[in-house]
Amino acid sequence: MPIEQVVVMAVIQGLAGFLPLSASGHLALAPFFLGWPTAGLPLEAALHGGALAALLLYFWRDVWEIAKDLPSLFKGRTRPGAKLAILLLAATLPVLVLAFALRYFEIAAPSAPLTIAWAMAGFAPVLFLFDKFGVTIWRMQHMTTSQSLFIGFAQCLAFIPGIGGMAATLTAARFLGYERAEAARFALLLFIPLLLGRLALDLYGLLGAGAGAFPVAAQHLLIAFGATALTGLLAVSFLLSWLRRASLLPFVLYRLAVGLALLLFLHGLTPWR
Repeated sequence: MPIEQVVVMAVIQGLAGFLPLSASGHLALAPFFLGWPTAGLPLEAALHGGALAALLLYFWRDVWEIAKDLPSLFKGRTRPGAKLAILLLAATLPVLVLAFALRYFEIAAPSAPLTIAWAMAGFAPVLFLFDKFGVTIWRMQHMTTSQSLFIGFAQCLAFIPGIGGMAATLTAARFLGYERAEAARFALLLFIPLLLGRLALDLYGLLGAGAGAFPVAAQHLLIAFGATALTGLLAVSFLLSWLRRASLLPFVLYRLAVGLALLLFLHGLTPWR
């Protein structure tokens, strides 16, 4: 696999994965337009590992607070870190159930460019409406278990490439009345257990695969890991900073423009097809 493909895939994962743009949709479109082979399990594991590293580096204080406060559950108290762990667990459950159901029944997520185009463009007005007209009255410390469970069900929409986990989670949290930056922070923290689960599945698949499952050189995997972690850190920092002072409108416009352009292209209505 050429190094330029590895770098492009890593940048896409790091940026589109943490911005409300859909990493899975962009990663599926890159091979379609550029004629590249699909990423393969080793590269996917490196990308997911890099994304997880970015979140652990950025949110290390939250992760430490969770680890420090978890024992309070066994003492009849619920400290802030323990409460956050419960909220993240509740939000993770719907995704885990759906993931295992799809795996058990061998149902593959749709990845056709047309599906991605409709998901990108179609979810843009949904994201805009809930962000524009959603009330802003709650912070993350006010979240209840039922609300986090609702956000987890919304996260399940990310199994459709083109919607994106961040976009789905932000929409649900804004619908519930959470501040933009607080909604994004919870969504990013939720990605930690989700990426842990995804990485575990990747590694399990690699353990059962033969030598032919490693078409990517080891140094390329390290580059993918590092590039994803770096771009992911930049994306997380930018998103949280942006949402403290502005809306989701730029991301809505991007999704709408890319989705509509892709629809026109796929239907032969562009001069460059």
